[in-house]
Amino acid sequence: MTSTLTQPRSGTASPHRRTKPVRWRGSLIAWLFLAPALLLFLYFKFIPMFVGLWKSFFKVQTFLGDEWVGFQNYQTIITDDEFAAAIWHSVVLALGTTLGSLVLGLGFALLIEGPARYLWFVRTAAFLPVVTTMAAVAEVWRIMFHPADSGMLNVIIGWVGIDPQPFLASEHSSLWSIMLMSIWRGTPYDMMIFLAGLVGVDRTLYEAAAVDGASTWHRLRHITLPALRPVFWILFTLAAIRGLRVFVEVYVLTNGGPNGSSEVLMTLIYKLGFQKNELGVASAGGIVLFLATLALTVIVQMLRRRQAT
Repeated sequence: MTSTLTQPRSGTASPHRRTKPVRWRGSLIAWLFLAPALLLFLYFKFIPMFVGLWKSFFKVQTFLGDEWVGFQNYQTIITDDEFAAAIWHSVVLALGTTLGSLVLGLGFALLIEGPARYLWFVRTAAFLPVVTTMAAVAEVWRIMFHPADSGMLNVIIGWVGIDPQPFLASEHSSLWSIMLMSIWRGTPYDMMIFLAGLVGVDRTLYEAAAVDGASTWHRLRHITLPALRPVFWILFTLAAIRGLRVFVEVYVLTNGGPNGSSEVLMTLIYKLGFQKNELGVASAGGIVLFLATLALTVIVQMLRRRQAT
């Protein structure tokens, strides 16, 4: 005989039936909050990206209609010397900017890391270049790079006996000058991320190392740097992508000159698409840049996971 205590009452629902609509309603509310941002991303990012992919297989002609050319636009990118030079400049600029901002960012983070009261002002002042409009920053640096003897940077280096430099006006120094400005702007961002990573380092490890007689360099090498390894991977990926996609700095400072010595992939794509009306080749260049960024991200993540295991 079955006990009446084990039989569920007809007027009450089971816990499974009660929680399922609640979970479904919570997911619906979350997606409704995300809907405006997703629509903006769809309209301004994903749709143009797919249109660009489609246009990269055509010779875009405004009045005569698009002509299918297949992979000819990509072949042009691979074989054209102008594109090869722009890709090389982009890689050099990305590597230099990444290494410079990482090293300086770590150095400044170690210098101003601590609980002192005045450090909040130093951190805020150091972070200001990041929140300043890139066009305004580039214009200020363009004035500072003035090649005459009265240029600000030439006056400063003249104090230590260095002759005036052409900076942006020379084919040999234009790309390095842009790299200098990019490092200056990227360093504060990396510094703040390093500061956040330093907060998570166990302080008892420093105390134990000090008791054992470890020097500052040994503590940095064996405690700080291993603890900041995940931060390094994140910042390396972000800085490298930032260097590959550089545009405003080059456009404002040199516009790719002189004689294409500072032309990068983004400025070349812009000129092809909006000045020479070669939208098909420009779209193919944009897809190549996207694939390079994606490959860089995947490779870095694979290396990070392999090192973590």
